[in-house]
Amino acid sequence: MATDATAIIAIPEALLETAATRYFEGTLDLAELAAGPDTYTFAAPVSWSVEATNTGDAILIQGTAAGDATTQCARCLEDVTYGLEGDIEGYFLIGGEEEAETPEDMEGDEFDFLPDNRKIDLVPLIVAALLLEVPLVPLCDDDCKGLCPQCGANLNEGPCGCSRDEADVEASPFAALKNFDFGDK
Repeated sequence: MATDATAIIAIPEALLETAATRYFEGTLDLAELAAGPDTYTFAAPVSWSVEATNTGDAILIQGTAAGDATTQCARCLEDVTYGLEGDIEGYFLIGGEEEAETPEDMEGDEFDFLPDNRKIDLVPLIVAALLLEVPLVPLCDDDCKGLCPQCGANLNEGPCGCSRDEADVEASPFAALKNFDFGDK
């Protein structure tokens, strides 16, 4: 298994025959992954494996990518690690843009063209696979209490001793909702 900062596979001549299949695997040194406001870091390389199959008019890439990614909890800012495993998928038409017949049932962003040098860069496919697996809001625990809005103490470690000032509650634009009848009686 090769470790590299890239994940490029070279399609051999034998794979240009219809129904031919070849297996590839390796690791990718992916330092960071940006997902919205969150940044995920990888302490170890991301492992990947794919199967390349000639469908007659294209090379179909299918496989998985897996790695442990660390980011901050959105509530308490403590580090939290997620085991990410995503499905890699790619479809590369054989023959270049002028020669290849574009599939009628696919949109333009659902396929690419096999480069003339027959080398496919898997990094965008690996990144896309992992991005689909990151949580929308990363939390260390579903019951995370977060930080005290006054002193910044981590409330998961115990109460901080700050008192809730009633003036702060009344200044909230949502304070009027506490007296609202929602009709759920």
